[in-house]
Amino acid sequence: MLDIKFLKQNPEIVKQNIKNKFQDHKLSMVDEVIALDDRIRAVKSEGDNLRANRNKVSKEIGYLMSQGKKDEAMAKKEEVTKNSKRLEELEKEEQELAEKIKGIMMVIPNIIDKSVPIGKDDSENVELQRFGEPVVPDFPIPYHTEIMERLGGVDFDSARKVAGNGFYYLMGDIARLHSAVLSYARDFMIDRGFTYCVPPFMIRSEVVTGVMSFNEMESMMYKIEGEDLYLIGTSEHSMIGRFIDTIIDEKTLPLTLTSYSPCFRKEKGAHGIEERGVYRIHQFEKQEMIVVCRPEESMEWYEKLWKNTVDLFCTLDIPVRTLECCSGDLADLKVKSVDVEAWSPRQQKYFEVGSCSNLGDAQARRLKIRVAGENGKYLAHTLNNTVVAPPRMLIAFLENNLLEDGSVKIPKVLQPYMGGKTVITPTK
Repeated sequence: MLDIKFLKQNPEIVKQNIKNKFQDHKLSMVDEVIALDDRIRAVKSEGDNLRANRNKVSKEIGYLMSQGKKDEAMAKKEEVTKNSKRLEELEKEEQELAEKIKGIMMVIPNIIDKSVPIGKDDSENVELQRFGEPVVPDFPIPYHTEIMERLGGVDFDSARKVAGNGFYYLMGDIARLHSAVLSYARDFMIDRGFTYCVPPFMIRSEVVTGVMSFNEMESMMYKIEGEDLYLIGTSEHSMIGRFIDTIIDEKTLPLTLTSYSPCFRKEKGAHGIEERGVYRIHQFEKQEMIVVCRPEESMEWYEKLWKNTVDLFCTLDIPVRTLECCSGDLADLKVKSVDVEAWSPRQQKYFEVGSCSNLGDAQARRLKIRVAGENGKYLAHTLNNTVVAPPRMLIAFLENNLLEDGSVKIPKVLQPYMGGKTVITPTK
């Protein structure tokens, strides 16, 4: 969410940013919020004058009553009553105006970084760099569900009976591999100086609206019926929410945290054939990284965060590339974002396995996350990045580590988490 002072002082910058994000239907909101802000200021001014006058007249009434001038005092009381009614009207209008302004400001997109490429959608995202050598083996790579089934590692039919489509049972060595990847990612981030955390898996609505855009909320979040609680779509939500309405000592920054959680997502809409199986599901687990820092340090941390993910995938013998999100592909709160994509030998192309985002002070402004520094208080900057999300990451892992006989090799870094196993062999 933007600072309304910035919007009023720089309306053309805000409008150009809206155009750059191809959201022209929001252009009129800039002028609308300026007009509403002018009106609320006038209402506040009139209200302040009435309150000052009420205090003044109240003193006069006391004086008149002490002088025995009851008729004059009663006339003054009528004036106070009339002003009180007007003040009630103004206070109601002020509240309504404030809600309207907040509603509009919540949907005006954050100012994107100057380095973000301009484009309408994800088809115009820009490849930045590749890491590792993509390999296409001389034997066919089955679809990931077939690989998992041959290893006795997945049961969709039972999950469909229990919970419906979009769920699964992981079994045996595949389930163990899933846990091993998460444990390895946890230790990988701890070794890089991040503090491990397991957060709440449900959050209140004020946190939901503080950490994400309305469009994301509608398409992603599951609400708990009858309660002001939502299941988290990623641990970033509850991790950033941890700092709601707090003042952080500048000396403690940056705060670098890595968190584990299950994630729950509606995943609305039709999906292509390549998004079957465990690619796009309603429930999965993830290791995340979150940073709360000073504004001048956020871009430096942005670079560090995505590199952590790249480094982790490289240790697992999975080639990856980074893809910069263009303006039209950025969620409204984001300043800059890069996707990490893993190589699929079967498809002979890359697919998304994680995303790193710098949100500037957008979440901090909504949640009132402030920093107390030498020169006063200011809003923190927040960032997040996927360390690893095993269901989708497992696809890349299985394809890149598959051997011709159908077994899957285990990279050295994972072997301690797999009880020393060096390979997973088919059971079917």
